[in-house]
Amino acid sequence: MGRLMRTFEVPGDGGPLRPRERPVPTPAAGEVLVRVRARSINARDLPIVEGRYSMPVPPGRIPLSDAAGTVDAVGAGVRGFQVGDRVMSTFHPEWLHGTLDGWGELYGVQRDGWLAEHVAVAEHSVLPVPEHLSFEEAATLPCAALTAFSALDGIGAGDSVLLQGCGGVSMFALQFARLAGARVLITTSGPVKARWLRELGAPDVIDRTAVPEWGDEVRARTGGRGVDRVVEIGGAGTIGQSLRALAHGGLISLVGNLADGAGLDLGAFLGRGATLRAIAVGSRSDFERMIRVLEQHRLHPLIDRAFPFDEAPEAFTHFATKDTIGKIIIGD
Repeated sequence: MGRLMRTFEVPGDGGPLRPRERPVPTPAAGEVLVRVRARSINARDLPIVEGRYSMPVPPGRIPLSDAAGTVDAVGAGVRGFQVGDRVMSTFHPEWLHGTLDGWGELYGVQRDGWLAEHVAVAEHSVLPVPEHLSFEEAATLPCAALTAFSALDGIGAGDSVLLQGCGGVSMFALQFARLAGARVLITTSGPVKARWLRELGAPDVIDRTAVPEWGDEVRARTGGRGVDRVVEIGGAGTIGQSLRALAHGGLISLVGNLADGAGLDLGAFLGRGATLRAIAVGSRSDFERMIRVLEQHRLHPLIDRAFPFDEAPEAFTHFATKDTIGKIIIGD
């Protein structure tokens, strides 16, 4: 028997992650074997592990889509990478450029993900880690960072953006919007998180627990005009207030549907002259474009806490509390 590696698997019954050992994979032609050094948790990963994801997840599936590590071996025909290179995953392993035709195969759902010590993937499914970033920082980029980047595509100086909460997408969106010179308003829950956000340089913070009609508050703070762009995290539970906050002709980038609620009032939507755009993270070429921005501005992701590999279940427990700001990491 060859080398064994540690993994964690989804049990399929909503129970805790199961530690398992599997053989270290051998890279096929065109593949690289990655020794994974860090992984990050996204909002989609929690329902996958808890057995309530919108797609069926077979028992024994390895979760997580976002990771970074070093190339441990290369298969025949690999030209873009060599042993020792630092690489990171792409969220959509087969979406290279252009538009997305369906969601394809996703890590943690149709194919095993990155909560393992080694992963073998096609060389086009990884990208080089920017020199200024650690493995932990690079592991935050494939889903949350690229989603935020895609959601704010086209934003510039003089525009205004509304963000929601302290999760990974919103924290990256805060950084990208500020780089673009846009004004940022952000909602959160409670005075503690509001203080955290102000310390991060977000002056226009609205505590939605104290101001339930925060859409009207956003309009008041923008002189009655509203914002040009909303990065919509809550979906059905928050999009009504987001629409109230939106300027006429503005755009809502829908990246999540995490909150229960009444959904979208189509009459109000039409009256606002709004555009709703669904964000499916982004392609490999989108990721490459984002990397150039990160490298130009030496941007560093915000990390809440890092857990060792053996404490992956505890990392998910911490993530589920939502008492975080930035990304949760699972390391070596």
